[in-house]
Amino acid sequence: MKAIRNSLTIAYRYLAYHKVRTVILIAALAIIIFVPLLLDMVVRESQSRLNARAESTPLILGEKGSSLDLAINSLYFISKRPGDIKMADIQAIDDTDLGYGIPVYTRFQAGKHRIVGTTPDYFDFRQIRLSHGRMFTILGEAVAGSKVADDLNLNVGDTLISSPENLFDLAGQYPLQLNIVGILAPTGTADDEVILTDIATTWVMAGMCHGHEDLAQTKDESVIIKREKNAVVANAKLKTYTVITPDNLESFHFHGDQTTFPATSAVVVPNDEKSKTILLGRYQAHPGKIQLIQPKQVVKELIQAILRIKRTLDAVIITVSFSTLITIVLVFLLSIRLREKEIKTIFRLGCSRMATQGFIAAEIILIFTASLVLAGVLFLLALSQMDLLIRYLIV
Repeated sequence: MKAIRNSLTIAYRYLAYHKVRTVILIAALAIIIFVPLLLDMVVRESQSRLNARAESTPLILGEKGSSLDLAINSLYFISKRPGDIKMADIQAIDDTDLGYGIPVYTRFQAGKHRIVGTTPDYFDFRQIRLSHGRMFTILGEAVAGSKVADDLNLNVGDTLISSPENLFDLAGQYPLQLNIVGILAPTGTADDEVILTDIATTWVMAGMCHGHEDLAQTKDESVIIKREKNAVVANAKLKTYTVITPDNLESFHFHGDQTTFPATSAVVVPNDEKSKTILLGRYQAHPGKIQLIQPKQVVKELIQAILRIKRTLDAVIITVSFSTLITIVLVFLLSIRLREKEIKTIFRLGCSRMATQGFIAAEIILIFTASLVLAGVLFLLALSQMDLLIRYLIV
C-alpha cells in the first residue's frame, strides 16, 4: 500500500511539474470520453421527447408545403413558420363533426420568446395547469411558461411588450403590452418556453383589431375631419392603443370577417380512430392549399434521418478517437524515451524495475482519472442544458 502511495505521489509531482503537457493529455482524453457520451445522450433524449410530443398530437392542419416545418413549428414553436391558413379552414374541421380544431398562431415574439396565440381548448388538450395566477380572459392578457418566467423573472401582474416585426412599419402593426395574469406549471415540453395568449390578442398585434379614442369626448380637434349629428370622422392622427386596459377595452373592435383571420396551423383532435382515418382521406385529395398531417409519421422520418447522421458521426468519432489514442500512446512512449537517464538514475538509487514501471503506471492512472472527472463535469453541464442542446443540435 505504501509503495502505491509513493508511486502516486511521485507521479503527481512529475505531472504537476509538466503542467502544459499534462493539461493537453487530460483534455484530449476527456474529449474522447465526453463527445460519444454527449452524442448518444442527446440523440436518445431527443428521440424520446420528439416521440412523446408527436404521439400526443393526433393531426395537424396547415398550409401545403413542408410537412416537417409544419410539424416542428406546431409542436415546438420553432423552425421556419409555414404560410398561414384561415380560421374558416379550422371551422371546416368542426363542421364535419369528426373532430375539432385548436388554432395556433406563432407569428410574434416578445424578445427571444415566442408568443403563441390559441384558445382555452389548447390547455385542456395538453393538460397544462397553472402554478399560480389565473387563465387569460380578455384581450391583452397572457400566461407565461415556467422557463420564460424563470428567464425573465416574471410574476403575476408583470407586463411584457411584443417585439415589432418591422421597425419601419407604421401602417398598422403596433407592439402590444401583454399583462401576465398566470404562470404555467412546468411540463417538460415546448410549452414551458413560450408565452400563451388568446389568438384574438395576436390579431391585435397583427393590426386586425384596434382600439380608438372616444371621439365624442376628445379635446384634440386636430384629429377630427368633420363632426356630424350622429357621427364623428377622424383622420390618421387618431391614437391607436397599444395598451389594453379595462377603460379602453370596449373601444377595441375587429376589422373584417373573422373567418378570414389567420392562424399558423391547427391541432386537430378527431373523435376516434375511424374519424381520424376519414379526415386523412378527405384532406389527401383536398383541392385547396391545405394539408392534414400525422405528426407521428413526420417525426418518425426525422428521427430516422437523425439516426443515419448519428451512425456517420459515430464512425468519424471512432476514427478520430483511435487516432488521438495512438497519439497519446506515442507521447507516453517518447516521454519514456526522453526520461531514460532519469529512469536509470532512479534504478541506481535502489528502486526495482517494477517500482520504476509503477511510477509510469501511476502517471497513466492519474491522467485517465482526471480525464474521467473532467468528462463527468462536462456531461453534467450538458445535462443541465439538455433543452438548449436538443433545440440547436437536433430540432
